Amino acid sequence: MADRAHSLPENVEGSFFVDSTCIDCDTCRQIAPATFVETGEYSYVQQQPRGEEEERAAFRALVACPTASIGAAAKHGAKEAVAEFPWPIEPRIWYCGFASRKSFGGSSYFIEHPAGNWLVDSPRYVEHLARRLAEMGGIRYIFLTHRDDVADADRYAARFAATRFIHRRELSAQPEAERVIEGFDPQQLAPGFLVIPTPGHTAGHCALLHDRRFLFSGDHLWWSRARGRLNASREVCWHNWRQQMESVKLLANYDFEWVLPGHGERVHFPQPQMKQELSNLIAAL
Repeated sequence: MADRAHSLPENVEGSFFVDSTCIDCDTCRQIAPATFVETGEYSYVQQQPRGEEEERAAFRALVACPTASIGAAAKHGAKEAVAEFPWPIEPRIWYCGFASRKSFGGSSYFIEHPAGNWLVDSPRYVEHLARRLAEMGGIRYIFLTHRDDVADADRYAARFAATRFIHRRELSAQPEAERVIEGFDPQQLAPGFLVIPTPGHTAGHCALLHDRRFLFSGDHLWWSRARGRLNASREVCWHNWRQQMESVKLLANYDFEWVLPGHGERVHFPQPQMKQELSNLIAAL
């Protein structure tokens, strides 16, 4: 629970505040950008919510925060915010919220599918979310992009008897995973679900392409608000930057409209524009 006694000095006066336990994961800034901004080391409240919708977004950020670093004088909106997750992105595609400290606040996603629902990377285990996902048909598969963002995948797998996919090079993060991805060739895991190995950030990092529209990119690439373009960063490359650059180039062979990352902002463009945005990133790298 956030402690107002440790409220950051940059916070403007008012109900909402961020305390000194913030890890600068970007979750709150994505969910409630009108309220929260960054210093480069942590988030803070730049402006108190103006109106009902901004307040509801701030409460969603509060409950999603992986470190419980956000507080509010009034508690009335927290229960309602819990009930709003998972949050719809497009029909059948949902943002799970409830980010985990284990994954440094990484985003995770839920895909509704008639042949069985998918969880992409894992949120922290929260009983409300587990019940809600059960109401939506449960989880048949859990796709883990890489070792950093597995969080509580084992608990969701046990709850739903789900099959976990993870690359051989990342297996130590989920040693009991049911399906191990071998090698570095793209392969279809199920109709409409293509795994694209994208080593670089970690040795066995993989992206998941769904229906040639949705690229779940893990920590491989993301939208940068500061740069106003797709981005990949040497600063957060834990394995091999040259490999990561080559993996970015590989994505030019595929069509998609959405980039849905573990870290960084998600973004949607029509396919031709997304192709151009990817070309711009490749040129920048």
